[in-house]
Amino acid sequence: MNLKVIGYWGGFPGVNEATSGYLVESNGFRLLVDCGSAVLSKLQETIAIDDLDAVILSHYHHDHVADIGPLQYASYVSSFIKGFQKNIPIYAHTLEREEFEKLTYKNATTGIEYYPNQSLTIGPFTITFLRTIHPAPCFAMRITDQQSTIVYTADSSFQEAFIPFTKGADLLIAESSFYGNQNGTNAGHMNSKEAASIAKGAGVKQLLLTHLPHFGEHDQLVKEAKELYSGIVVLASSGYEWSIK
Repeated sequence: MNLKVIGYWGGFPGVNEATSGYLVESNGFRLLVDCGSAVLSKLQETIAIDDLDAVILSHYHHDHVADIGPLQYASYVSSFIKGFQKNIPIYAHTLEREEFEKLTYKNATTGIEYYPNQSLTIGPFTITFLRTIHPAPCFAMRITDQQSTIVYTADSSFQEAFIPFTKGADLLIAESSFYGNQNGTNAGHMNSKEAASIAKGAGVKQLLLTHLPHFGEHDQLVKEAKELYSGIVVLASSGYEWSIK
């Protein structure tokens, strides 16, 4: 399994960067996890849009879905340029039905409901879900290809349920919207030490801090996480790659 960070900012993209978007690949199948602001532009630095096999969304906040519309247009326009239509499936929850209905566009994309209490198979991936603590309905994901496992917290304040959900994962992609001395509970977000406590409790091999804040020095997030977690801690950055073969 290979993971590439397409975007990692929280809220809005930094200059020439993108918000949440992660490309996960296994056995030639390419899955985009979240599709935030500027993700479509950054994605094309790695693959052509037509090479994308599926998208899955954690929730409908703009910094996780803003580029769904451009993706739909891109797929639609491509059918005229290349003479064939590739319909991209977009998996999402239906707790906000109006938002879900927007995921289907002509023959370019089709919204497909996932059921948070059931496992989901997309290509080579098996995905299970955990509802997070966030102002909007949002779901963390545990993604495995039978050889390795990635857990993505999506957006959430800390909850103990993350630890058993993440147990033994090879990589934890955890949001760190705040620094260790700040409390993001009311905003539905975590700080660096809370992310680290999940990594420690779950015994993960590596922690990737993402959904980063637009203030402070990001290296401090790593230092704070390492106070609790002795494994590998990395800051998400555009183009960062992780893989297990």
